[in-house]
Amino acid sequence: MKSVVVHAGGRVLVEDKPLPHIKSADDVLVKVYCSGLCGSDIPRIFHEGAHFYPITLGHEFSGIVTQTGSGVTDLKAGDLVSCVPLQPCFNCPECNRQLWSQCKNYHFIGSRSHGGNSEYITVPRNNLFRLPEGTTPTEGAFFEPMTVSLHTMVLAGGCKDKDVIIIGAGTIGLLAMQCAAALGAKSVTAIDINPTRLELSRTLGAKYTYNSAEMSADDISRELDERRFDQLILETAGSPQTVELAIKIAGPQAQIGLIGTLHNDLSLNAQTFGLILRKELKILGSWMNYSGQWPGVEWDTATRLFTAGKINLSALIAVQGEPQVYANAVTALDGKPMNGKIMLDFSDNETH
Repeated sequence: MKSVVVHAGGRVLVEDKPLPHIKSADDVLVKVYCSGLCGSDIPRIFHEGAHFYPITLGHEFSGIVTQTGSGVTDLKAGDLVSCVPLQPCFNCPECNRQLWSQCKNYHFIGSRSHGGNSEYITVPRNNLFRLPEGTTPTEGAFFEPMTVSLHTMVLAGGCKDKDVIIIGAGTIGLLAMQCAAALGAKSVTAIDINPTRLELSRTLGAKYTYNSAEMSADDISRELDERRFDQLILETAGSPQTVELAIKIAGPQAQIGLIGTLHNDLSLNAQTFGLILRKELKILGSWMNYSGQWPGVEWDTATRLFTAGKINLSALIAVQGEPQVYANAVTALDGKPMNGKIMLDFSDNETH
């Protein structure tokens, strides 16, 4: 089978690998159809951030069940499934409280083990989410990234009748905008430094857009003044500057959901820190995308939104192609962030 393999030094190669086989009763053999590059994969590829090399990445993928182990009774050949990449132990005190992402004994498909950037992969039954009839493989590959922001909304008690402000109009942010609009937000605001992304945001549910490279925090705060109450701010960019911006523009008792991962230290001066106290801000750390009965209400919500046709993906995808096309697109990033999603496609022009 073809596999996209990452080697140390940022080399991304298409290689022939042996087909995997069912090894345990709960294994499922999946033919991968579609797999997305995550922003978290970029440091794994270019900045020596992987747990080991060579590695086949891919934790955002969908595929078709081709074979099941003897203990799997609720999936059958031909079912379209999405990967649920977290592998908690299911036995520790955190897991007993359904705090799946807090498990201290977890593994992770596509990071701590080889992932879905291969034509076939064996996956434990617990790590597959069966997709409803009518879902496309491309939609299936977006379940994992979409549930990231949905998890933050769950932690915040939902977004209905709130003014939702999203800082960072990358893939996670653009998905969050669509989810917030579909889930009853009073308004959706997008903040970014890229005019093209802001224009796209307006087509995907954002009623208001602000360019933080052209406007100061005070400028944006003045624009938000009439919508200063019942705010839910989602920080998806993952930079010290945008975290600080979230604090500065927040209204009284606003909720701030921190989604983006920082790769540089955050330093707040006394005045900015004081805003957290004075405004009585509620800071929500958000990690991964699981809550409640495994894998979580986020995955059920994503199902509803896709089934209802509420999510537009075509505008988010920059490249979707076979392994060499994908490898070339990833290599061309040279460690820089994606400007549009890069998708690996193994579908061979089949449709399901």
